[in-house]
Amino acid sequence: MEWLEVSTENCPVQRALDVVGEKWTLLILRDAVNGVRRFDGFHRHIGLSEAVLSDRLRKLTAAGVLTTVSYREPGRRSRNEYRLTRKGWDLWPVLMALGQWGETYALGPDVPRPVLDVTHTDCGAPVRVTVQCTAEHIALTPQDVTVRPGPGARGSS
Repeated sequence: MEWLEVSTENCPVQRALDVVGEKWTLLILRDAVNGVRRFDGFHRHIGLSEAVLSDRLRKLTAAGVLTTVSYREPGRRSRNEYRLTRKGWDLWPVLMALGQWGETYALGPDVPRPVLDVTHTDCGAPVRVTVQCTAEHIALTPQDVTVRPGPGARGSS
């Protein structure tokens, strides 16, 4: 079966983009990974409108990427913090890969590198995203892998 004969109905990339495939959503996730938990923090740091932020937080919560935890400051009404679920934390490598690509290809030549110094806490070495197989062969390239339709794929009509 050729790639163009495979239906995109169950495409995992397409389904993932249905949840996180919007600029503001990815920026919210970037901030959540880096410890932002409150609406005001997201709003101030990302700079998007309150309406758009509310909508994206609601969608991420409904999708199980974020969960809400109630908090109350003295003399104030109860509010929600937004925390990443396991499903949300599993997007961390995606964010790291996007950042790595952006550092390499999307910054101007006048921007000093690295913009973010991401290092392994134990040894101090820079962190890089790589693709590996389950037998732990690492740093695979597209030429090293074979893609075939699996049981969830259906041929197009």
